[in-house]
Amino acid sequence: MAGRIAKELEEARRWCGVRQLRPLEGDIRRWTGLLLPNNPPYNAGAFRFELTFSPHHPLVPPCVTLHTDIYHPGVDTDGRVCQPLTSAQHWVHTTRAIQVLQDLLLLLDSPDPQRVLRQDLARELQETPEVFQRRAEKHTRCHAEPRPGP
Repeated sequence: MAGRIAKELEEARRWCGVRQLRPLEGDIRRWTGLLLPNNPPYNAGAFRFELTFSPHHPLVPPCVTLHTDIYHPGVDTDGRVCQPLTSAQHWVHTTRAIQVLQDLLLLLDSPDPQRVLRQDLARELQETPEVFQRRAEKHTRCHAEPRPGP
């Protein structure tokens, strides 16, 4: 299992959607890095995440947590992410870590009313999208990490 995870780490490091990807505290089953959204309002910053693999990986999905506070309907205030790809009912053991990270980036780039953990923000996004965008951009500028260079 550690060999597979190490190969997946190298694959994910080559992807342009993340920077500073590395094992957390030397543990190959815990990764940290910065996710770089492409679309406003989140592309004004970078978001620290943690990807944790179960000892039973790949039979059990990894867990993704955002450590950077974000104004997003699909991420709760504790950084838990509404990501069906990593739910037990949708998980497929052939799914690679880079696919989990790409799905996370897609969630941030395109908030989905079907992938919601914060109903208040989902309602705001649907009813007053311009207010949501303005608040999310301000929140990103205040809380997100600076985007690293290429």
